[in-house]
Amino acid sequence: MGEKLKTYDIEFKCEAVAMCLEEGLGYKTVAKVLGIDDRMVRRWVAHYEQEGIEGLKEKRGTLTGSKKGRPKNPKPWRKKSCGCERKMPC
Repeated sequence: MGEKLKTYDIEFKCEAVAMCLEEGLGYKTVAKVLGIDDRMVRRWVAHYEQEGIEGLKEKRGTLTGSKKGRPKNPKPWRKKSCGCERKMPC
């Protein structure tokens, strides 16, 4: 079974972003100080620059539209039998 993903609270993410943007530290330096991967720091800074504090909030498991899940439309290639004598369904 796979490992459970580690999640970080918004205060921790804000601290990492502030170290980069306000203190001028590099991604790798911040990552080393906080004990995380530098790609996470890059992602958090990019999200913060695009969306502000909202970009740092956890988005997994939240719905963004009025619909839940995939649409329940019938598959177009699954037609009912056309009446021909083939063994495979049409």
